Amino acid sequence: MAQIAVFPGSFDPITVGHVDLVHRALPLFDKVIIAVGVNTQKNSLFTLDQRLDWIKAVFADEPRVEVDYFENLTADFCRKIGAKYLLRGLRNASDFDYEKTISQLNAIIGDGLETIFLISQPAYSHISSTIVREIIKGGGDASPFIPPQVKI
Repeated sequence: MAQIAVFPGSFDPITVGHVDLVHRALPLFDKVIIAVGVNTQKNSLFTLDQRLDWIKAVFADEPRVEVDYFENLTADFCRKIGAKYLLRGLRNASDFDYEKTISQLNAIIGDGLETIFLISQPAYSHISSTIVREIIKGGGDASPFIPPQVKI
């Protein structure tokens, strides 16, 4: 049975930190599925189609990375596709506190769904999609923080 990890998030937009995390996770799994969560309560800066296209372009040369989207619970999406692992990045202690709680809940509602945490490389620990969106909205240059395939 293939070892599948799901890397869920809004990826609004995908950052170089996200890309690094996926590359570092690939040796651990047969497949990594980057899953864009659709939350109708959130106002995304970029459309779902833009985000999916960007992620596909970033990983076009990596056959073990797939791109998908989901609504509702991440655990339900994992069950549907047969994934037993979630991939999450940790930039700091605040991320850990939040992600630990979510991982414990996912283990219960996801029938033992296991969360694998990778600590951000120091070069990326200050980057978040939220910060990148603020730079973009303010008219700044976000290129140091996003992959070159992301054309804004």
